[in-house]
Amino acid sequence: MPDLLPNTLQTVSAVPPARPAGSDPLREAAIELEASFLAQMLKSAGLGESREGFGGGAGEDQFSSFLIREQANQIARSGGIGLAESLYHALKETQGE
Repeated sequence: MPDLLPNTLQTVSAVPPARPAGSDPLREAAIELEASFLAQMLKSAGLGESREGFGGGAGEDQFSSFLIREQANQIARSGGIGLAESLYHALKETQGE
């Protein structure tokens, strides 16, 4: 049987990570907090709500929260709105670093 996928197929990330994963637990916590905030803002803005007429039905309704959360993670990891950086510096100050 012929190989259906060429060996040269590579996955390309749409957004490269801003920093290496797991580089600083405090920074990761700040990014996660920003992502949670952004997810709530995206949800409040109406992202993920079912469209009238030509929507994805019950499946779209059930999995829209996962999509919103992943979009928020990508926004936060690509620089976000600057909230994670502010939180990171505030947390470092409270630790005395």
